[in-house]
Amino acid sequence: MNGPLRRTVAAMALVLCAAALPAASSASAAPASAPPPADQALAQWIDRDTVVWKGAEHTTSQLEFGAHGRRIRLTPGTLSPSERLAYPHLTGHPAFTVDPRDRRLARTALRGKLLATQRTADGGRATTGVQIPGVLDDLYGARARHAVLGPVFRHGRPTLSVWAPTARTVALELDGRRVPMRRDDTTGTWRVTGPRDWTGKPYRYLVTVWAPTVGKTVTNKVTDPYSTALTADSARSVVTDLDDPELAPPGWPGLTKPAAVPLRRARIQELQLRDFSVEDRTSRHPGQYLAFTDRRSDGMRHLASLARSGTSYVHLLPAFDFATTPERPAGQSRPGCDLASYAPDSDRQQDCVGKTAGRDAYNWGYDPLHYTVPEGSYASDPGGPARTVEFRRMVQGLNGAGLRTVMDVVYNHTAASGQDPHSVLDRIVPGYYQRLMDDGGVATSTCCSGTAPEHTMMGKLVVDSVVTWAKEYKVDGFRFDLMGHHPKANILAVRKALDALTPEKDGVDGKKIILYGEGWNFGEAANDARFVQATQRNMAGTGIATFSDRARDAVRGGSPFDGDPRVQGFASGLYTDPNSSEENGSPAEQRARLLHYQDLIKVGLTGNLADYTFTDTTGHRVKGSRIDYNGAPAGYAAAPGDALAYADAHDNETLYDALAYKLPPRTGAADRSRMQVLALATAALSQGPALSQAGSDLLRSKSLDRNSFDSGDWFNALHWNCADGNGFGRGLPPAAGNKDKWPYARPLLADPALRPGCTAIHQTSAAYRDLLRIHATEPAFGLPTTARVQSALSFPLSGKDETPGVITMRLGNLVIVFNATPDRQDQTVRALAGERYALHPVQAHGADRITAAAASYARTSGTFTVPARTVAVFRRG
Repeated sequence: MNGPLRRTVAAMALVLCAAALPAASSASAAPASAPPPADQALAQWIDRDTVVWKGAEHTTSQLEFGAHGRRIRLTPGTLSPSERLAYPHLTGHPAFTVDPRDRRLARTALRGKLLATQRTADGGRATTGVQIPGVLDDLYGARARHAVLGPVFRHGRPTLSVWAPTARTVALELDGRRVPMRRDDTTGTWRVTGPRDWTGKPYRYLVTVWAPTVGKTVTNKVTDPYSTALTADSARSVVTDLDDPELAPPGWPGLTKPAAVPLRRARIQELQLRDFSVEDRTSRHPGQYLAFTDRRSDGMRHLASLARSGTSYVHLLPAFDFATTPERPAGQSRPGCDLASYAPDSDRQQDCVGKTAGRDAYNWGYDPLHYTVPEGSYASDPGGPARTVEFRRMVQGLNGAGLRTVMDVVYNHTAASGQDPHSVLDRIVPGYYQRLMDDGGVATSTCCSGTAPEHTMMGKLVVDSVVTWAKEYKVDGFRFDLMGHHPKANILAVRKALDALTPEKDGVDGKKIILYGEGWNFGEAANDARFVQATQRNMAGTGIATFSDRARDAVRGGSPFDGDPRVQGFASGLYTDPNSSEENGSPAEQRARLLHYQDLIKVGLTGNLADYTFTDTTGHRVKGSRIDYNGAPAGYAAAPGDALAYADAHDNETLYDALAYKLPPRTGAADRSRMQVLALATAALSQGPALSQAGSDLLRSKSLDRNSFDSGDWFNALHWNCADGNGFGRGLPPAAGNKDKWPYARPLLADPALRPGCTAIHQTSAAYRDLLRIHATEPAFGLPTTARVQSALSFPLSGKDETPGVITMRLGNLVIVFNATPDRQDQTVRALAGERYALHPVQAHGADRITAAAASYARTSGTFTVPARTVAVFRRG
């Protein structure tokens, strides 16, 4: 996500948030110094001893609370070294010390309206709200972090527990009656134990609490943040024991998984659950978890073939309970048009799809409602135990196909905050779980209501939720959305908790569970402003991978947010096969940029290693960390496995669509297929983990939609049968996020030559599977350390005389040539003259007959000859 886009999204989100806030009440008599708006909270009570107040005068102040104007006295003070370390973003603001005589009042003050006030030098009275997460952690966190929350069963009897330290009262609403709950004053947790017959019954909590966003005490009827089951549309939590044998499908307790693959060797297929099967006519359960049990469907046959070739994991886009999709088919809208009747470049499809997008069955699901319950719209019955049983059957189905399962998890934000009906956490402990800005507003840099995993109980929720998915659903890996908005310590706590899981005690080996995420550095947490973030740079050496955008941009060209989508890169014809876009620059500029891109790709092929040393295209000996990527080091990894390679994912245009924009329009279907394989190869044949979007090996298109999160089945569905096309030409992509590209998109979508037939689709898929087989069978692709990579991997022709558009890599007994040019290329490695090399047997007998016939090696000169638009792997022996 780039800077301009972040600013635009954040501004939109802030406008929406501001519209929901109450207007500030006008003062009856204006003081000399006007108070800030009533909805602001410029003071932050960071621990029992200290309050920080942005913009305040450094003079005697107080906290006011209670109906009778009780107060906690504050005197000017300073932040201690430990406080400055914990709150670096507050270092420059005035600090105040709580009078020791009043510290005993803190727990009472936090359970109602709380204001910071002071008399100003000009005789006015300054007043502001108070942020309370820090003091809540100080008072309750040490004990509350060990509390067991949600439903817990002992001898069949359930105990329900919820953390709500600021609530005046909490009761359980169950079976049409109100059951009081008891508060533990040391932890701030409320509990109630019930009889066995509570099991299976819907419930909510009735939380009476001061809600700053509406300026009054409210009684919220709210579901359990630690829900283990839900009724349809998440209206109620359900008292459920996930260890109940009735919820275990046959074979679940002794489930045999495919052998674990180390993260550094993982090849991952990213997949949206509904996309997978909703238009698969051979699936008996389209759009559902159970589609992964249809072993004879086209989709499952394809996944099984990828698994046999070397794909090790399926990464599922969010499958936890999210807010935007009606869960029962009867409540879901459908486009009321004959979408197939419109022209391939028409705007009618997107218009029709857009009219029902808010109530249809489709959404990517990056709007969490309940973090630890399967999404109901994918179940055969969202109101019963089917969510749990069928999610488990899905895991069984994937494991049976030879694939381990990764969940995409989104703990960095919630669907809503404040008193919104889709706000769960913030209606139980207002102002705690969400990250607040200096003025008390909820942070929205993620374009949603941001959470604060730096706070004890939000961090605990992340760890507890991940552990539940691992133990109770046998999930094999987790991909963290916007992981850079988490503290590094939080993600390491997840790793530690997983590592403690054992087959004997927990039924799973937690050490074999893989972790990776988006380590982007932006927003209010950027540059470690609030804590040490889980960003690309900071996660190096932890064994937890971050997505690497370096080679991705070099392979595709430009960035995903270019105004002109025709900006070219290594695999899209820059300099060697230019298109007509002036944004590519002069031939000299293109050549220089292409050579720099080649250096970025070389670093990517090493696993983005910071300390890997090679000769760059200027002839200098450099480390990976010295190659520039938009002002940042290209190489940031400490070991293979720290960086995850990819050429496309669900975000931005699919690889086929990006190449449709960037390759010259005259490029034929066979050449587009070859460039697709070449682009995928830069990730598939790299050190470290690699990911590809499902369908990329089938030339998958979303009709040029760059952000299809809410574009419905029409633009998103996978087409496993090549007779149904690849998705290209299903109309202009939705206006939101795409309309500025319509002038570029319309002539492409209208061109029948860009709608590939079965030959091109089958050829691409088969050639990609050959690359996976090579990766899976050659140990040199799984080197464990930087030293091993430095010793085994080199770029013998890199330097000032390097061929633009060609990268030659030597890796142990292999030589790999990436020829992105439209011409045959000879690459002579004189140091190898006399050595015996031949095209790798997988390719020599593989699907790509052009490579098999035309790729060759001349032993006398050490020359490798590679056809146009080809990646060829040669093996010594």
